[in-house]
Amino acid sequence: MADPRIEAAVAHWGPRFVEHGVPIGDFLELTSTIERWEDWCGAWSARAAIHETEGDTAAAAGHHASAGLHFLTAAMEYHFAKFLNVHDIAEMRATHEQAVAAHRKAHPYMRPPAERIEFPYGNHTLSGNLRIPASRQPPPVVVLIPGLDSAKEELSGMEPWFLDRGLATFSIDGPGQGEAEYELPIEIAYEKPVAAAIDALQERGEVDATRIGAMGVSLGGFYVVRAAAFEPRLRAIVSLSGPYDVYPYLDDLPPMTRLAFQVRSHSATWEETKEKMRAMNLRGVAERVTVPSYIITGRNDRLIPATDNERMGAEISGPVRLQIVEDGNHVATNKAYLYRPHMGDWMVEQLAGAP
Repeated sequence: MADPRIEAAVAHWGPRFVEHGVPIGDFLELTSTIERWEDWCGAWSARAAIHETEGDTAAAAGHHASAGLHFLTAAMEYHFAKFLNVHDIAEMRATHEQAVAAHRKAHPYMRPPAERIEFPYGNHTLSGNLRIPASRQPPPVVVLIPGLDSAKEELSGMEPWFLDRGLATFSIDGPGQGEAEYELPIEIAYEKPVAAAIDALQERGEVDATRIGAMGVSLGGFYVVRAAAFEPRLRAIVSLSGPYDVYPYLDDLPPMTRLAFQVRSHSATWEETKEKMRAMNLRGVAERVTVPSYIITGRNDRLIPATDNERMGAEISGPVRLQIVEDGNHVATNKAYLYRPHMGDWMVEQLAGAP
């Protein structure tokens, strides 16, 4: 395994992949046999296709639970095949379409089922997956926001922490993310796509659009704070390993992450990328947040230092719960059990009241 990019995958991504539905056996086998990063997308896509075929077979036999599991696994593996394949946009986009298609196959078999929602955003259209637990009354809803290299499909691994506690979830792709990344660049003023998502939710009588929270992962942890500062309809937020100020760390990021910033900001050069990202900070913004905020990160985060989250929490004006997982990595996926149940319980308390 001479390619340092594959070595980085083994060292840093295992917990993330497994927490979001990739079988540990697939992760160990593929990362031990792929020798070049250029082969990563093809190898993972081939394994995803096996799971998708298993899903088709199960669905045809009427084994709906099995079909849903296989389709979700396929979607996650297609997603992780392409998520940082930014050196080959054509291959990335084709594999991305396979991830979305496999996830949509799973929708009717998920419990609760998922529904694809497309909603207007200026002259464009954004998309999200809405899931609503069974309830006698329209439940509160949590908008889930991905980061730089995640997408709404990956967030299906986060949704159960809210769904199991009676909250609906709406996982979205914003500008520079998921399905929207090819036409729309990164948007620092993320309150705009969040406002569009909330407008769409307000048209749905099955959810209580007066009680809306939001959760953002990684770069989404910045977006969610930015959204809460300017979108008054949010009632509570969770920020997972979000940066306070991106610019100082850009040159220190792993090469693939730097290229992802460049591609998803629609920049021609790295210098142009850095100039665009200079404004991606929470100075004068965090203090505008007055709603309850739960800030979470890992002390051993190699991408964004925990001091960013401490500063974020110190400047937010509303009530703040700050949790730093001392031996946690980026998004603390290696110790997810130390915060994800608390995250779900906390959001229920903010939106629905403790049971």
